[in-house]
Amino acid sequence: MNTKKVWFITGASKGLGLSLAKKLLENGYKVAATSRKSKSLIDAVGNFDEQQFLPLEVDLTSEKSISKAVEKAIAHFGKIDVLVNNAGYGIGGAVEELNQREIKDSFDINVLAVIKTMQSVMSYFRDQKSGNIINISSIAGLAPGIGWAMYAATKYAVMGISEVMAEDVKEFGVKVTVVAPGAFRTEFLQDSSLVFAKEKIEGYNAIRTSHEKYTTMNGTQIGNPEKLALVLIDLAENPNPPVRIYVGSDAYTRAKEKIRLLSEELERNKDISYSTDFN
Repeated sequence: MNTKKVWFITGASKGLGLSLAKKLLENGYKVAATSRKSKSLIDAVGNFDEQQFLPLEVDLTSEKSISKAVEKAIAHFGKIDVLVNNAGYGIGGAVEELNQREIKDSFDINVLAVIKTMQSVMSYFRDQKSGNIINISSIAGLAPGIGWAMYAATKYAVMGISEVMAEDVKEFGVKVTVVAPGAFRTEFLQDSSLVFAKEKIEGYNAIRTSHEKYTTMNGTQIGNPEKLALVLIDLAENPNPPVRIYVGSDAYTRAKEKIRLLSEELERNKDISYSTDFN
């Protein structure tokens, strides 16, 4: 009898999601995976056993579509043990350059879809008194770079939601980890996963330089998505997984520097902090 966990992964037709799905299938796990188009997911995974893999075409902006996908996965496999919120994309631009549609679209996928999938699985996780939720944030959710304000906003949101969620669901035996990767060699820096503000305002030279740097990084990122997939599998098998984890040496370095800056700033302004208390 196969007692290995059943995984539900969003955004699995490319990048980390695809690497993870393939690694899980190679190791005998059962996987339900989502994509905007099921054909692209099926083509990407290749030959598979229907008893082991369930491709799902899902609109992550639709609560109904997400709920149906979760129901299909449970009907097919009998349960879900691990939810991985991987779907997301980068969005660059100065705050005043981004229009309301660009902002809303980024929050719909990067934040609201994460919330909706967690809401959809939690009733099952509570009933079975177990489950793992792994939310993919970014090092930008702690130490963002110039020109990526809105992307940082979405990833900060995922960090905050995950940290509180971990406390909220602990009494049900459900574990939550938020993963903050650095730069990994996936399609993330390609046009299909990266969006820039349509309006460009003259004078934002530092932002243009930042964006040019990122677009030329594709194919040279230090992170190996195959190794990250193994880290995620280990997280779900860990009886006491961390609530937050930074993956990639670049993410570690950026996080350490940000923590140093935060600590220095906190102490430098300690008198101001204390000055607002009642005497």
